[in-house]
Amino acid sequence: GGFAAFLLDGVTGSGKTEVYFEAIAEALRVDPQAQVLVMLPEIALTQAILSRFEARFGAAPAPWHSGLSDKERRRTWREAAHGRARIVIGARSALFLPYANLKLVIVDEEHDGSYKQEDGVTYHARDMAVMRAKLEGAGVVLASATPALETVVNAEAGRYTRLMLAARPGMARLPDVELVDLRRAPPEKNHWLSPHLTHALQETLAAGEQSLLFLNRRGYAPLVICKACGERLKTPGTENWLTEHRYSGRLVCHVTGYSIPKPGVCPACGAKDSLMGVGPGVERVAEEVRVLMPQARIEIFSSDTAMGGDATRGIIERMETGDIDVLIGTQIVAKGHNFPNLTLVGVVDADSGMKGGDLRAGERTYQLLSQVAGRAGRAERPGRALVQTYAPDNPAMLALADGDRDGFLQIERDVRAELGLPPFGRLAALILSAPSAEMVDEAARDISLAAPNGAGIELFGPAPAPITVLRGRHRRRFLVKSPRNVDLSAYMAAWMGRLKLPRPVRVSVDIDPYSFM
Repeated sequence: GGFAAFLLDGVTGSGKTEVYFEAIAEALRVDPQAQVLVMLPEIALTQAILSRFEARFGAAPAPWHSGLSDKERRRTWREAAHGRARIVIGARSALFLPYANLKLVIVDEEHDGSYKQEDGVTYHARDMAVMRAKLEGAGVVLASATPALETVVNAEAGRYTRLMLAARPGMARLPDVELVDLRRAPPEKNHWLSPHLTHALQETLAAGEQSLLFLNRRGYAPLVICKACGERLKTPGTENWLTEHRYSGRLVCHVTGYSIPKPGVCPACGAKDSLMGVGPGVERVAEEVRVLMPQARIEIFSSDTAMGGDATRGIIERMETGDIDVLIGTQIVAKGHNFPNLTLVGVVDADSGMKGGDLRAGERTYQLLSQVAGRAGRAERPGRALVQTYAPDNPAMLALADGDRDGFLQIERDVRAELGLPPFGRLAALILSAPSAEMVDEAARDISLAAPNGAGIELFGPAPAPITVLRGRHRRRFLVKSPRNVDLSAYMAAWMGRLKLPRPVRVSVDIDPYSFM
């Protein structure tokens, strides 16, 4: 009874779900009126785990996520408020349901970046879950095979009790991870799979086992250009490239949702049949595998193919029953799935997450690739993961190959501590936007002049945001850094209180930003 916070730190496939099932059963045994919230980072995971809950507890939990109808959401809200929903399973917004008697909160895959809400009211659902549990006098369990550095530091400081699961149960063992150096053994021209990976795919198929290819890019090609004039097709009013989706014959912006049929002529120069896709997406990799292994049963698992509970469940069930030989997917495949006959994982482009000025890029890459690799060898058959990279000497890649998570975290910790970055310092982002570049630049100058002086405060910017124009609005960013003992929220509030900006200018503040776009 009472508030207590735990970090459930277990390698992939070690049985973390079973451990927190036991915690749920104990909470319901101690207090028959208790309510339990289980938070998951993906709707797809919600669909996959519902049946496991039903088998374990005899009834399906009440779901809460954006994929529900208004009627379904009203029902879950009402059942939670009246205490009849004993177990609620949902996305980050499930935190705000009016529970009558909340006694336990589980945050599964607590490291996942999608727990950070960036639109409207900004918050991190992991941290909010700890706060809600404290206010309710409830227990909270943060579960992950690759905990966030912030969570590890909190556990080492004694704020959370750390529970370790260091091995997989029974005969199952962690997969062997091998780095494929693309500088030495590159794929053939206009191909994306190295000879080593294609040979492994063929071997796995011949053995009657399953393979998973991971590439965190939806669609067929992430960029469409004109061969005649070099025009790069972008979203109107946004500096975003359009992604080609060949199966649907459309060009799609994954930031704004803008979508058009693929034009037959270049909109800039009028050249016919001159538009071509550049770079790989999951559809393009699937095309390559079909040519390589025409007899294989191949499916794509991404938010484009799993656009609802039934579609998601269908893919997972076909994988579990062996009706898929090669599954090609985006990050949706990395989380929580258990496929007993999956013995090979291939990472097509391990370097893609390392680009940009994100302070957590290395940590995120390591977490994602560890989770993907951990899908292999989860039953009696040993698994292996082949990771294609042009940077095999990167600390994240070396740690992945050596299975040295703690060594990698130590490097991350040392770098961030030296630079005063979270969790050893504080960051805040201020993002402003306006209908024109002139207006946003003038507003940025005014905002900069209004910044209060503060001990230890460092102000960077203004600078154009990486996505400089979004939905017709020009964007600029400030980044504020402070020591850990500074109340950065109060500083930002004082700064905002000094501003008098024209009505068309919008300003948003994000404390501890996770996105730097």
